[in-house]
Amino acid sequence: MKRIEFFYDYASTYSYLAHREIEALAARSGAEIVFKPMVLGFVFKATGNGMPAAVPAKAAYMVHDVRRWVGRYGLQFHMPSVFPVNTIRALRAAVAALEDGTFPAYHHAVMHAYWANDQDIGDGETLAAIAAAAGLDGRRIVARAEEPAIKDRLKANTDEAVRRGAFGAPTFFVGDEMFWGNDRLEFVEEALSG
Repeated sequence: MKRIEFFYDYASTYSYLAHREIEALAARSGAEIVFKPMVLGFVFKATGNGMPAAVPAKAAYMVHDVRRWVGRYGLQFHMPSVFPVNTIRALRAAVAALEDGTFPAYHHAVMHAYWANDQDIGDGETLAAIAAAAGLDGRRIVARAEEPAIKDRLKANTDEAVRRGAFGAPTFFVGDEMFWGNDRLEFVEEALSG
């Protein structure tokens, strides 16, 4: 089966923009998505990159760019009041949700909570409530985020992303070919059909 590896962080605006589109693309292409939560801040540090919003001209541009994309994709959007947010717990919980088979519900709930509902996904209680509202055992998933094996998996994903050439999010791989950004999805689709 064809595969798309999707390296993302919940703190990444462009990962939010891509998260539904990549699923539609995979369905059209008959491809499996392999979700790889990673810590974007560590990727930035390892690669000498920086958060786009830290550059005033990029931050101003992003405001308009994101509006265009959410309009195109039909997504709800509200710039979070806590930005950037510490997503390590949310990403570890995503790793746990992947292991538990509850990832889609968790993933969509967290993306929507942060980028559409302005909820602080860095707060453990808030994160547990978001997961519970999605029909999951929120307290359990947040507790699992503290398990050493879960922490190790997130670190391994992050290290893998850097080793393979990622420098930001979202990053997609089709085989060894890398694509960065939600605006590269048509190239992802071409790679799957090629």
